[in-house]
Amino acid sequence: VQLVESGGGSVQVGGSLRLSCKASGFGHVNFCLGWFRQAPGKEREGVATVDQDENTDYADSVKGRFNISKDNDKNTLYLQMDSLKPEDSAMYYCATNFVPCHTGTVPDKKWGQGTQVTVS
Repeated sequence: VQLVESGGGSVQVGGSLRLSCKASGFGHVNFCLGWFRQAPGKEREGVATVDQDENTDYADSVKGRFNISKDNDKNTLYLQMDSLKPEDSAMYYCATNFVPCHTGTVPDKKWGQGTQVTVS
């Protein structure tokens, strides 16, 4: 599965962004999808996940502000980010098919280019 992230940018504190993750052929293998982020000097961390039953998990730092969703027809995963804070600034990545399916899991994989989010 090839994944291409987009939608990042520079926003002011309190602003919103919607990230997209376009995948080739993930509609049939979508038992777990997730967003991750990595800030300079920090380890990559899980942000949000969604499984095949639409169960979601969010990092405590983003609960109530971020929403993960998917459109299987468009083979696209989304991350709606509202009330953005400076600490949300990071490179954001998506990943598929990892277990266990929650934000505590950071897959050992070759990551894509990601999309940069900067909040100031």
